[in-house]
Amino acid sequence: MSLKTRRSLTRRMGRKLSRTLRRPSRPARQTAAPPPVNHPEPLVSVIIPAMNEARTIARAIAGARRVHPRCEVIVVANGSADGTAEIARSCGAHVIAYDEPLGHDVGRSVGADAAKGEILLFTDGDLVLSASQLRPFVMAVSGGVDVALNDYSGPVHRSHPHPVVLSKHVLNVLLHRPDLKGSSMTAVPHALSRKAFQVLGSGLLSRPPVAHVHAVMEGLRVEPVHIVPVGKMNAARRKKGGKDPLQQLVITDHLEAVALLLRRRGSRAGFSDGIRRREMVR
Repeated sequence: MSLKTRRSLTRRMGRKLSRTLRRPSRPARQTAAPPPVNHPEPLVSVIIPAMNEARTIARAIAGARRVHPRCEVIVVANGSADGTAEIARSCGAHVIAYDEPLGHDVGRSVGADAAKGEILLFTDGDLVLSASQLRPFVMAVSGGVDVALNDYSGPVHRSHPHPVVLSKHVLNVLLHRPDLKGSSMTAVPHALSRKAFQVLGSGLLSRPPVAHVHAVMEGLRVEPVHIVPVGKMNAARRKKGGKDPLQQLVITDHLEAVALLLRRRGSRAGFSDGIRRREMVR
């Protein structure tokens, strides 16, 4: 090959290489990340009842999933018509769906029955909580607490406190646990040990005040462990005829809990009669 031919070939190869370097590279195909999945052997089961919570359920699941590396999220979608169940499935949650509403707190019982973890953490589909807000309840149960309660007592310094707030405080006084103040299994988030769940059973979880009384009377370790001010987070509920039907239901549950306590501990719930001498009365 002559020198002239070699120079021409070199120039052509140089131009071809230059065009190749200037040509923009094709972007790599973006593959959709698979949804997170529940751990096959969970230590923590997060139970989230939800009814028409399409707006918040994905964020509620995201916070719950990060609470522990070995975690499962169970969403009980009852009577939802807004796609709550479908969104929860797309987030990798185990979804238990019902066409008709189950009633208040029944989702806790259903979710607990399906849970496989040693720690059961309860929250709600309309509460968007971070893992840092939920993790203290898991840590408390890991440290030996059987029932780890939200240390939220509600506003008690008003001239007319809310009847549900008063009911919680009164129930704890009757239980000889004034240290609990207004903390109760009625409020989420809270967590149970597997031992506590076995003692209480799933049926009681749909009547939280009754479960609360059983937990204390059975000698389970019940402690307020962390405050999450859910009173400021919950959306205002619609009233029917100027009344809140849920308020009446919760108060009725507390009355049932008081009745149980009186049956077990007597008409004075275990309190002494003081200086009264009833035997002297004719």
